[in-house]
This record gives sequence, C-alpha cells and structure tokens, in this order.
Amino acid sequence: MDLAQAVTQQLYQIMPSAERQGLYVSDVSLPQVSCVMPFKPNQLRPGNTLSGPTMMTLADVCMYALILAIDERQTMAVTQDFQIHFLSRPEPQDLVGTATALKIGRRSIVMRVDLYSGERLVAHATGSYALAKVGD
Repeated sequence: MDLAQAVTQQLYQIMPSAERQGLYVSDVSLPQVSCVMPFKPNQLRPGNTLSGPTMMTLADVCMYALILAIDERQTMAVTQDFQIHFLSRPEPQDLVGTATALKIGRRSIVMRVDLYSGERLVAHATGSYALAKVGD
C-alpha cells in the first residue's frame, strides 16, 4: 500500500463521512497532498455549479490529509483558521484539491489549498491546524 492509500484508509477510519462522500488521497509528494472529491448530484446548487460548502469540505480535508501524511500520529490536530476565495464557477464534475505545507512548526502547520475543476483553478484556500502533543 502506498502512502496515498494509507492516508486515505486512515481518513476513512477517523472520518467515516469522507468514505461515504468517496473522497480519497490521489497523490502524496511531501510537502504536497492531492485529494479528489468525486462529483455527486447532491453537491450542486442553483446554477448547475458545485456548492461552496462542497469546496470548503474538500479544502479542509486536503489540509488534514497533508498533516496525516506528514505525521500519522496527528489524528487530534484541529483546524485553527480557514479562509477561502472562490475564483470561478466549478463545473459539475470531480473536484481536485492540492494542499501544500507553507510552514511546519512545533505547534501548528500553515497550508494553502488550490481547488481545480478540470484544469481550471476555481478556489484558493489558506489555513492552519493546531497540532496535538504526541509522544516521540
């Protein structure tokens, strides 16, 4: 099992909703992780576009997956702050997110996430997670 599959399985154990949504980690190339949220009709909002909460969910899951890829013991890490900019309308298709660690500290990790609908950048998020204290 490669690291992307291992992180996906860990996500499914910690967050069963990720498995129900079909979310998965497609690539791990530290300090980056890419995740895919398969398209489902219930993600649409009026205008035949993906909803904001759908995009925010993927961005947050990408950040959490990145933390788990860096240190699988960080299951208790929590979102410290989150901001998203919606740049263009996503098509009703799979959404791909790529999270990048910008600064890895002892107590927190600062990250950015770019969300793509096909080849088009549709949203840009930034955020940080507070890390849990874990034994060495």
